[in-house]
Amino acid sequence: MLRSIFLMLVAAPALADEAIINAVTAQSTGENWRFSVTLAHPDTGWEHYADGWRVLDANGHELGMRILAHPHVNEQPFSRSLAGVTIPAGTVSVFIQSRCVVDGWGDTLFKVVLDPAN
Repeated sequence: MLRSIFLMLVAAPALADEAIINAVTAQSTGENWRFSVTLAHPDTGWEHYADGWRVLDANGHELGMRILAHPHVNEQPFSRSLAGVTIPAGTVSVFIQSRCVVDGWGDTLFKVVLDPAN
């Protein structure tokens, strides 16, 4: 019995950590917004790395997406920006969601309160 439990544990897929959003800045650029997102993820190389993040409205609609085209094994945490994001009138906050190539979209949403004065 103990051997079969051990084999089940060994055969179970390894679950990786989702990319953690450490910080977000949002800056109004006239009609659009620019977001800078700092992520931390235990990238191991091309087989497992944080490969993107997106801006969502309160209803989960994607407003913009930043694709991360390569691993950041030796650059943790790291920041990347996305400009030209159109935010619907009256929107007071958005959410940032991270993604990695192994686990897909993370469960954690990072809330960003929008201040047009910034």
